[in-house]
Amino acid sequence: MDFYRIIEQKVITWAEELIALLPNFALAALVLILGIFLAKKIRNLSANLINRVSDRAIVNNLFVSFMHIFALAVVFFAVLSILQLDKAVTSLLAGAGILGLALAFAFQDIAANVTSGIMITFRRPIHVGDLIETNGYMGRVKEVNLRDTIVETLQGEDVIIPNKDLFQNSLKNYSLTMKRRLDIDVGISYAEDLERVRSITLEALQNTPHRSEREIQFYYTGFGDSSINFQVCIWLDTFEQPKFREARSEAIISIKKAFNQHSITIPFPIRTLDFGIKGGEKLSGQFSQGNGIKSIQPEQ
Repeated sequence: MDFYRIIEQKVITWAEELIALLPNFALAALVLILGIFLAKKIRNLSANLINRVSDRAIVNNLFVSFMHIFALAVVFFAVLSILQLDKAVTSLLAGAGILGLALAFAFQDIAANVTSGIMITFRRPIHVGDLIETNGYMGRVKEVNLRDTIVETLQGEDVIIPNKDLFQNSLKNYSLTMKRRLDIDVGISYAEDLERVRSITLEALQNTPHRSEREIQFYYTGFGDSSINFQVCIWLDTFEQPKFREARSEAIISIKKAFNQHSITIPFPIRTLDFGIKGGEKLSGQFSQGNGIKSIQPEQ
């Protein structure tokens, strides 16, 4: 009988406490409904305000989402306080801190990419449609997301580059200056007149397609195995890859035509076999002096 009496007393106590909390339940439900409604209003208001002062869609969406989640969190903890669950609130806050620390370690790469995405959005080193070269890829920016950037290569392939790699590594943006420099390396015979070659080459390249008004630069770069090498640098008034390739092709054709017209030789690779210790000995001399070199006679 004592057992049943204890159970009965517990049930009565719980019922009394539940009845005492009914007003709190009603108030908590009202606060929850109003809070959700106000959180949506705050989200819409935040979106309107941030869109007036910023045109960065990624950052705007992140800010609006943060404000919405923050408002919902305030409503949730207010409801717990109304239900007199203060200890639960304290436990949840402590648990949230520990969970946040654990998630920070577990998803540090994702966090780094998101942070880099925010920095890219603020600094704006690239825009959709820009021609860039980074991380071994060259192509047009297709999308800039919060975690990664999609680049369409010149071969038509979509490459997803993490924002951390894009932000930390070197980046070439050809669309910023709207110009590109075309470099062409050429070799000529050692017998040619270098001043004459430079004059003919510069004249041949004057009508290169898409060439800007900047002067063509001509530099001899060194003595090669078979040729004297030089480089011409042509500035183009476009960054478009098809036009860049067209200019390079036409420049090569112009140089080859000019060299043919003026009998300027672009030599093939040449190798000289030297059998003398001090150099300069001919192969015939080695046979005549009996230096141990024997000819091979075909078998009879």
